[in-house]
This record gives sequence, structure tokens and C-alpha cells, in this order.
Amino acid sequence: MATLIDKPLEVCKDHYLLKIDIGISLSHPGQFANIKIGKNDPLLRRPFSIFDHKENIIEIIFKVVGKGTEILKNICKAGYLDVIAPLGQGFSITENKNTLLIGGGVGNAPLYYLAKQLKAKNNIVNYLYAARSKDYIFFEDKYRLISNTFYLATDDGSGGRKGTACDISGELAGGSGYDIVYTCGPAIMMAGIVRIFQNPDTRIEVSLENYFGCGIGLCSGCAVETNAGIKRACVDGPAFDGRVIDWGSLLQ
Repeated sequence: MATLIDKPLEVCKDHYLLKIDIGISLSHPGQFANIKIGKNDPLLRRPFSIFDHKENIIEIIFKVVGKGTEILKNICKAGYLDVIAPLGQGFSITENKNTLLIGGGVGNAPLYYLAKQLKAKNNIVNYLYAARSKDYIFFEDKYRLISNTFYLATDDGSGGRKGTACDISGELAGGSGYDIVYTCGPAIMMAGIVRIFQNPDTRIEVSLENYFGCGIGLCSGCAVETNAGIKRACVDGPAFDGRVIDWGSLLQ
């Protein structure tokens, strides 16, 4: 049985933090929690990536985008919450490598947990945090602290450098020597990142945020076309090798 530790905490504009005791101490960066928000409306669970995991408590950051997340935002007290977690396949964890993490908007959420795990394995953690504006930046201090090198970019220039994740990545890709790039954010951003980092010696892993119906591989609502056939993002991912994805079909 999962328990919401406290009511949702606003961490930046339209973004909220949940702390949930799931009774399980182990998960993997890139995995997600599937939350049942209403009894019948919304009918389906909503998937949320894990921002952090300490002992039995997972932390989730979500953006209010519709009816389900609006209901979740307005939970007024701690107590029982219908949660299935952890689910899915997460990112690979390297050791002693030079890594670059690129997050766009709420896609930064799962990369914090990943950065912590990478740092513990003696990797160099370079982090690019991209957002629409400074109003949409959450926990900047945490990301800076966990990173060896930290880059901040906003579309309007109100925080850090002016530019998108792809703009800054284009500069970082030249002569970077990154062993692996991890990214999470809008699909069009991740597709751009894959195009930018063309060195075959640099591995690229992406975390897909496409629609999940059941979250356990039964409904196939999250089917993704890859060069190895159709995959289900909720069980074969959400983390994938970015170069196997058929980005043209995903962006249609």
C-alpha cells in the first residue's frame, strides 16, 4: 500500500512535488510510477517518472497539463494513494565515464535521480538544464550540486543562456568526448539531440514520454516503432537507445 507523505508542494510554475512511501527501497533511474487519480474519471492511471528515491520514499515532479494532474495538484492531505511502482526499464548506469545529461522542461525530473547514481559510480556528470523560462526551473541548486559542469538555458533568456536544449547541445557536441548522452524531454527535442550527436562512439539514451495506457504492457497504447520492430515504451522502456527509434513515426 502506497502512502502520500504530504500534500503536493509547488516547486515552480505549474510543477508540483509528491513524496510517496511505496514500501520498496529499490528502483532504477528512468523507471516510473503509475498513479490512479480518480475512481472512474479519469479512468486510466497516469505515469510519472521518479525524481528521487530514498529508502521507501519516491519523489515525483509533475506538471499540471490536464484534468488528471489538476486533481492530483489539489490533493489536500496525506494518506492512501493508489500507486504501482517502480515500473519499466530505466537508463543504463555506466562507471568511470564522461556523461552528458540533457533535460527539457519536466523531462529534467528523471535525470536528477540518474545523475546521483552516475556520480556514485565515479562518472563525470555534465548537465544541461533547459526550460521555457526561469519560472519553469525547479531545484536548480540540486542539479548544480550534483553536476561537475552545469549549463542552464531558457528559451527567452530569463535564466542562464538564451537558447533551446538543441541550440546549446550543438555547441557541446563538437569535440566533447562524451562517452554517453542521456536525454529526456519533448520528443522533438530528443530527436534533435540524436541528430546532433552523430559520433558512433557516443551512446545516446532517451526516455520516452509518449502516452501510456495500462503501464504494464497489456494495451500496447505506447507502441513505438524501432529498427528492431514494435516496442512497448512502458515495459521495453521508457529508456531506449536513441538511435533505434523511428523518430519520423513518433513525431507524426
